[in-house]
Amino acid sequence: MTEQTRVDEFLTSLLSICTPLESFEMPLLDAHGATLATDIYAGQRLVMRAGSRIRSTQIGLAASIGLDRLPTRPHPRVVVLSAGPDLVEPGKTLEHNEEFETNSWLLTTAVREVGAVAYRVHSIPDDEEALLKVIEDQLVRADLIIISGERQDDSFDLITRTLSKLGEITTVDMAIQSSGRHNFGAIGPDRTPVVTLPGDPIAAYISFELFVRPMIRTMLGAATIHRPCVKAKLEKGTSSTSGTRSYVRAVLSEDGKSVLPLPDQEVLSTLSDANSFIALSENDVDMKAGAEVTVVVLERRYI
Repeated sequence: MTEQTRVDEFLTSLLSICTPLESFEMPLLDAHGATLATDIYAGQRLVMRAGSRIRSTQIGLAASIGLDRLPTRPHPRVVVLSAGPDLVEPGKTLEHNEEFETNSWLLTTAVREVGAVAYRVHSIPDDEEALLKVIEDQLVRADLIIISGERQDDSFDLITRTLSKLGEITTVDMAIQSSGRHNFGAIGPDRTPVVTLPGDPIAAYISFELFVRPMIRTMLGAATIHRPCVKAKLEKGTSSTSGTRSYVRAVLSEDGKSVLPLPDQEVLSTLSDANSFIALSENDVDMKAGAEVTVVVLERRYI
């Protein structure tokens, strides 16, 4: 049964089905980019903390104290696929009512940016039997599966029916403006976590940032799982629908003190132009210029 679900409630449900991956000793170069599983000491002195990302400086430090291996959490293996009868691979010619498949490209690279190993499924299953076979084939190499459909409800129903044959699946409607229905659950013999995201690329990416990224960071054993947030003043007014949260694509200033909402929020280019989301609560309906808002920092693009 579908129910209206708040952001924090859904995230709690998702985090309950994923845990940090088992740690093991990795050779230094292989450990680069992974997450440190335990504290590292040089004698009595703590030199590296568990949960930190292993970068070049940590590799150099480990070598300097005589370590050739580090205890690490492996990179989660994340399978990304899209399903729907009207989706077409980029580079091909569109026919009537077809659209280019966008989400798997967007989400696969987003997964890699978090620090996981991403596998993009190249086929686009358009019926229940084909989708079931693809998912079953992918379970052997997946720590997490992400699925999105086209923008029509029929592909979401196709995904829901198929996943329900493989495990216990819950469907929710998110209380997020311009979002949609999501699925989550655990499937297959190893109870692999699976999440279904909306077909609209903008909605899918926002859900990835809010929900899937923290799941991957949890699997990595990272010390922090959320993007940093700051308070900034609006350079221009913005609005949202009462009773739902909204995540407005925006540009945060270099000093982090002001933020500019981008125009044309319905077009995909706002994702590539934005370096932040303005997070508006259920009560932030009409926000005037100069108002202080919460800003989720996606990335800094300063040269």
